Amino acid sequence: MTPTEDRSIIIALRLEGGAAFIVATAAYAALAEGWWLYAITALLPDVSAAGYLAGPRVGARAYNIAHSYVTPFFFGLIAWLSEPALLPVAAVWVAHIGIDRLLGYGLKSEQGFKFTHLGRIGRERFEDGRE
Repeated sequence: MTPTEDRSIIIALRLEGGAAFIVATAAYAALAEGWWLYAITALLPDVSAAGYLAGPRVGARAYNIAHSYVTPFFFGLIAWLSEPALLPVAAVWVAHIGIDRLLGYGLKSEQGFKFTHLGRIGRERFEDGRE
């Protein structure tokens, strides 16, 4: 994976994540009664990082499946068709992905957890003069 070095694209992708977070959180507020479910499910997609216990290839794939907007879209579609009470979970899932993107946590490369489509994460990112 070769992340873009174009700062304007990175900023646009991060702002897009922020917008997804805001819209998904508003959708949750419209769909759910109270914030308890939001609090309980907000970090569930990060359980996918356990895939890294099986190595970077499995870890990256598991993480990317859980952190792609496509996955909660299909979860939400299935929920809408069969169990609408689960729609708030899909909204929280999108909100989680959105805040991750806003903070610079992108889809992972098989090269390692710190390598994403938004660039490297962690101290090395700042040490090499990128930020």
